[in-house]
Amino acid sequence: MQTSIVVHGGAWDIPDELVEAHRECCLAALDAGWNVLHDGGTALDAVECSIRLMEDHPAVDAGVGAFLNAAGEVELDAGLMDGTTLAAGSVAAVQRVRHPITLARKVMESEHVLLVGRGAEDFADAHGVERCPSAVLVVPRELARWQAISADDAFQIRQAFTHAGDTVGAVALDQNGRLAAGTSTGGTPRKAPGRVGDSPLVGSGYYADGRLGGASCTGWGEAIMRVVMAKAATDRLDVADPMDAAQWVVQLLHDRVQGLGGIILLDRQGQVGFAYNTPRMAFAYMQEGMDSPVLGI
Repeated sequence: MQTSIVVHGGAWDIPDELVEAHRECCLAALDAGWNVLHDGGTALDAVECSIRLMEDHPAVDAGVGAFLNAAGEVELDAGLMDGTTLAAGSVAAVQRVRHPITLARKVMESEHVLLVGRGAEDFADAHGVERCPSAVLVVPRELARWQAISADDAFQIRQAFTHAGDTVGAVALDQNGRLAAGTSTGGTPRKAPGRVGDSPLVGSGYYADGRLGGASCTGWGEAIMRVVMAKAATDRLDVADPMDAAQWVVQLLHDRVQGLGGIILLDRQGQVGFAYNTPRMAFAYMQEGMDSPVLGI
């Protein structure tokens, strides 16, 4: 077993001019999570720390920089899971929450698993989770994108994943052999208000089982949900290594539902897997014994 962490910054057709920003985002998130693990912190702490950083980075679709829905609003989803206890917490369709992954952890620590909309926002207020004005989450790039696609009668959400899809996630294994996984997103461009994708759904957008491993997904949520992608990949670790399991589930996504997306995986030994069928996916990982992280687009 080796302490490990892997992060992703979305699977889509990342244009050349945004590659460096995605690398910067993934590397910063990886460093933050790795420092938590190196200092003896838990896998849950590392995953939350990495994702919080990405929720603050305007290059990706989570928190600041998230896509706008059809009403021109930012609605955010996130989920987090502890592989040791199978405790999970998720929030969906929340507004004016600066770090949805932290709110998801608060839900995980309560009697609930999933809270949505106004109820989740009230829960955030009751538990001291940071709120922010909507304008803090909107960046000029996404306002311009929303204006352009709102005027395009031919736009279809599925096509966004060849043009935009920056859901973020992380999976970690700590020094005590505990696994955790999490995912956070602003969803899809011009989504219907109230639309929820795979990211906050246990087994679809994220999953962790200490007996096998953990996963975080990115891509077209309507397809990912149909194959329960994160749990399918994690269960596959019983008979395959993480890279084979990742490739297998991405092929399943394509073959069964013509889905587009990607996944990152860790097994219970800390071995890394990743795969995607979009033109690019931003990711980075670090394992005990490595001199420097692996960073890829």
